[in-house]
Amino acid sequence: MNMFCITLNPDHLEKIKKMNYLPVGLGDQSFGKSWYKDNTGLNISKKNKFYGEYTFHYWIWKNYLDSLNDGWIGFCQYRKFWGKENIDINNLSFEKLNEFSLKKIPDEFLNYESILGEPFYVNQFRFSKFLKKGLKKIISSPSLLFDKNKRNIKFHFDLFHGNGNLEKAIQLLGDDDREDFKKFVEKNVSFNPHNMFICKSKAILENYYKSIFPWLKRCEKEFGFDNLKGYGLKRIYGFLAERYMSFWFQKYTKFGILPIYFKDITHL
Repeated sequence: MNMFCITLNPDHLEKIKKMNYLPVGLGDQSFGKSWYKDNTGLNISKKNKFYGEYTFHYWIWKNYLDSLNDGWIGFCQYRKFWGKENIDINNLSFEKLNEFSLKKIPDEFLNYESILGEPFYVNQFRFSKFLKKGLKKIISSPSLLFDKNKRNIKFHFDLFHGNGNLEKAIQLLGDDDREDFKKFVEKNVSFNPHNMFICKSKAILENYYKSIFPWLKRCEKEFGFDNLKGYGLKRIYGFLAERYMSFWFQKYTKFGILPIYFKDITHL
């Protein structure tokens, strides 16, 4: 399995290598020759503060896909790691994190084509947070306070990433996915988070890239970059990709679910 581990900190190199993961350096700091980076060859590295880890995905698509060995390809982050099972992460040492983090695909997952993280439920926030972010929506539809099933992916995106922006982006999808993705965000109250996934082959990865990047490029014409203020809007392309990733892998692959640990290796 090729597991790319993405970080913003060059000091993480030795720990990532000890985990037998492939070190990916993004952001403004200086990363040496031992790192995979998004700023060589054909790249969109200048968009990193808007796209997040997807500037590296673009780099793979345009520069490195043919060089990958076929087989399982995964992505994790310096503070989010795949686990084989749920464990108590309190007081977890680096040695224990390394022991419990995924190094090979479990036998029971070998018949799957992709692996996604455990779902993140968007309808579980406290009333106070919904009232603070979405007072107008709640006034127009008070049942949102009491019916958790109405607090779907679309409602959550409208609250945190601009009212109506997800709907505008969906209209820019191709005919094969537009209606299906619309139903996905309106019917579901959870998605697979963190833009983390593992897929069984580079053919699947390429198909995903061929779907998502042309769509994000069309979204740039709608949202641009100059007026994206605040984290919820500045990273809108990454947040769009996060929802679409869940939809795409669920629609086009046979997928399994594994837990994701939150543990920052900076402090280990």
